[in-house]
Amino acid sequence: MAINLEKGQRISLEKDGAELSDVSLGLGWGRRTKKGFFGTSEVDVDLDASCLLFDEQGQLRDQVWFRQLKSRCGSIRHTGDDRSGGGGGENERIELSLGAVPAEVKSLVFTVNSFLNDSFAGIPSAFCRLVNKATGQEIARYDISLDGGDYTGLVVAVIYRHEGKWKMRAVGEKGYGRTFQEMMPLISANLP
Repeated sequence: MAINLEKGQRISLEKDGAELSDVSLGLGWGRRTKKGFFGTSEVDVDLDASCLLFDEQGQLRDQVWFRQLKSRCGSIRHTGDDRSGGGGGENERIELSLGAVPAEVKSLVFTVNSFLNDSFAGIPSAFCRLVNKATGQEIARYDISLDGGDYTGLVVAVIYRHEGKWKMRAVGEKGYGRTFQEMMPLISANLP
């Protein structure tokens, strides 16, 4: 049974005493409803998921996003850019082989940004979920549409090493920026 995470909540990425190795972090969102003269229609929403790899000193070592779909080490892969949203499931997914993440990487930060600089207000059913790739079982889910708001970026979660074990923290810090680069001060402030 999946854990419904709340902002600031932490979980261990161990199951039955064994550390999970292959997981994916999926991001899903609905399409915005627009009211017009002839009724309502759905409008595309272009959100972008990113994974940023940081070392112990808080230095960015690599990034995975729609302009670089794979980390240089090959341990993290983005499945591709969705520019419309909707569908009820995951729209973008980042797959991780945690056992292959280089030892110098201490934390993986996940962000979502509105590339068209549209606010998150009115975007329905936005969530992220962590899945065990071996079983397809959902480990944790974090609802990121509860707040709405005029922000254009969000630091969603951090997966980090603590005493040699991988842990996850739901972050939920709102920011502004079309890409993760524009949110680096907020991202840095949320490193473990």
